[in-house]
Order: sequence, then structure tokens, then C-alpha cells
Amino acid sequence: MVPAMRAGATNSLVDVAGLRVGHARRVGHGFRTGTTVVLAPAGGAVAGVDVRGAAPGTRETELLDPRNLVERVHAVVLSGGSAFGLSAACGVMARLADAGVGFPVEGGVVPIVPAAVIFDLGRGGTFRAVPDATLGTAAYDAASTTAPASTTAPASTTGTDAAIGAPVTNAATTSDAAVNGGGAAGVSGGAALGSPAAASPALHPERTPAPDGEAGAGVACHRGAARGSVGAGTGAMAGGLAGGTGTASAALPDGTTVAALAIVNAVGSVLDPLDATLAGARYGLPGEFDHLGPPAPEEARAWSPANTPSFNTTIGVVATDRTLTKAQCGKLAAVAHDGLARAIRPAHTMTDGDTIFGLATCTRPAPAHDTLQDLLAAAADVFSRAVTDAVLSATGRAGAPAYLDVFPSALRSRP
Repeated sequence: MVPAMRAGATNSLVDVAGLRVGHARRVGHGFRTGTTVVLAPAGGAVAGVDVRGAAPGTRETELLDPRNLVERVHAVVLSGGSAFGLSAACGVMARLADAGVGFPVEGGVVPIVPAAVIFDLGRGGTFRAVPDATLGTAAYDAASTTAPASTTAPASTTGTDAAIGAPVTNAATTSDAAVNGGGAAGVSGGAALGSPAAASPALHPERTPAPDGEAGAGVACHRGAARGSVGAGTGAMAGGLAGGTGTASAALPDGTTVAALAIVNAVGSVLDPLDATLAGARYGLPGEFDHLGPPAPEEARAWSPANTPSFNTTIGVVATDRTLTKAQCGKLAAVAHDGLARAIRPAHTMTDGDTIFGLATCTRPAPAHDTLQDLLAAAADVFSRAVTDAVLSATGRAGAPAYLDVFPSALRSRP
């Protein structure tokens, strides 16, 4: 039995003390893709991994085997671009190495940066418009910024992401701000990527839409509790609907925090086959998804997704502030796959590369047996909630409508 839980302060992965999250995306001129970076605290995080899909695109996963040398990782990269997108991790490695962060070896440090990718090739119109080291660098800079937050951000000065500077609104369907509350606004001003004085692009409001018409192929960045069509989830699809980036957290009665971040790009359906509700919503905390209900039967009958991609993948991170071993982090990731399978049907197919990383920041002591059991049970639920959050927060587009665009009657009240 899972103990009573509540969401953390932002209901996101950054509720785990020490973790920082940054997102960078490109939309326009053939691009619809992005990269998400999870930065570990100083000294790194203990890590494990569980790969269940039959078509994974990964980096440094063998290193996380408990039999192997390195105990801690310094970042995890989640990216679009299929195998091409693994190069985004090179930009993160370079930033970490420049900061002197990494596994110490003679002559310097080697940052340990595992990565996994989704298949989103061609979603913006050009097959090879994929994330690279530059996009990884931008996501790293978004995660590591210490600039103050505000509710809006200026439009870029180089024609990048022109629509993003507007305040987030509370529209009913396609706007990312419309559904599933949670997360403090986290934005800051900055020069556009590529301008002479800029180290990274401007940060923009959380859950801001990625419209079809973003000017140019510019970079837009988000940080912290951002969700929706951001980072690695920019070009994602989920069973014919718009997929995206979702996140959720849980604080257990003893103070333990468990949280997840999911990039939902599944070939399987995220809908309950009986009533077209979001399958993962049943695992929500009180008040989290209470604004949703079963859509009208005629809407459910009318939904017939066309051209569902044959190559997909759901990837993510599940983390805790407890002290765990590498083997226990691997178990944490494995149990999170139970949450994935509750929210997506089918999961772990031959054309999915479903991969979840487990992280422990070790700011709290190692759990006793019963506490570990509770932590693992919570990990499954929090990943289901993150999957649901990703689909609810995603912005609809041509060929990939938002959930509430297809099932508007499911919205019973404002969140």
C-alpha cells in the first residue's frame, strides 16, 4: 500500500534537492525537436538505468551497471533526434569539463553524462534537422542559470522563437497553460543564441506553446518545472496525440521526495480503452487531475488516429533525495517502468526504446527496508503522473492534436 503523499513545491523533478533541469528546443525551418538536461548536484548523483524498449538509443548505460567502476553521474541528457541526437550530450560534457566537473583522471576530469533519445526525425519537415552539441549547451545553460524568475520574457532579438515572449494565458485547450496546474514560473531574460554577447538563449515561460510559426530555426530555452512542448518533448507524439515533456513529484510522510520527468513519445495509446480518459490520471494526487472526467462518448467514438508513427520511445528520469546504491537506483528505474506501462498501452514494443534513469542525490540517509518499499511504490505512481502531465501540457499541432482538442468535454472545470 502506498502511504499518503502530497506533491512537492513545484510538482516536478526539481523538488528533489540538488537537481536542476534545463530545456532547449528548435522549431521552424524544418526543425521540431529539442534537448533536456538534468544536472546533478555538486559531487554527482548515484545512478542506475533500466532499458525495456527493443529499439533504444542510449549512451553510457553500461557504465551504470553496479559491477562497473563509476558510482556517480554529473548529468543526464534526454533528447530528440534519434541516434543523431546523442551528440547533444557532447555540449553538456564540454560545459561540465570547462567547470572542472567530472570523474578525475590524470590531466583533468571526464564528465559522466548518460543519455537517451526519442525518435522524432522529420517532425518539423526535415529528416536531419536534429539536436547537436550546441543545443545541448543551451539546455545546460538553461539548467545552470541562477538568474531571477519572472512571468514573461522578451522576444529574441534574432528572430528566434518570436511568439514566446507573450505572457502565458489560461486558454481552454491548445495552450500549454490550460491544463494541470503546478510549477512556479521560471524565466529570465537573456540575449539570443548566436549574438556576440550571449552564452545561451533567452529563457521563456513554462508551458509556453511551441507554435508551428516560430520565426526561424531559433533556440528557445526553459528551466525548472517547465512542461509541455519543451526540450526533448518538442516533437513528441503519443498514440496520435501531441506528446511532450511531463513531470511530477511526491513527498512521503517521512519527508522523502520522489519525482519523475518523462518525455512521452509513445507508439502506444495513453488513453483508457473503455472511456478515453488518460490512463495515468487515476494515479494522480488529490486535486491534481480532478478537473478532468470521461469525455463524451461521441468524442471517444470519433477518435481515430491517423498515421501513427512506427518508431517512437518514452524516456525519462526518476529521482529521490534518499541515499541509494547503484543497484537500488537501477531498481528505482525498473519500478518506474511499471508506471510507464500503467499510463501507455502497449509499452516496451519492438519499435520503442523505452529507457528510464534512476538517480539518488543522497541528501537524506539510506532508507530502511519498509521505507525503500514505499519509495519504490511511489516511483511507479509518480512516473504515471508525469506521463499524464506530458500529454495534458503538450501543444497541439497539425497531425498531432492536443488531448483537449480531441476531447474538449473531458475538461470539467478549470485546474
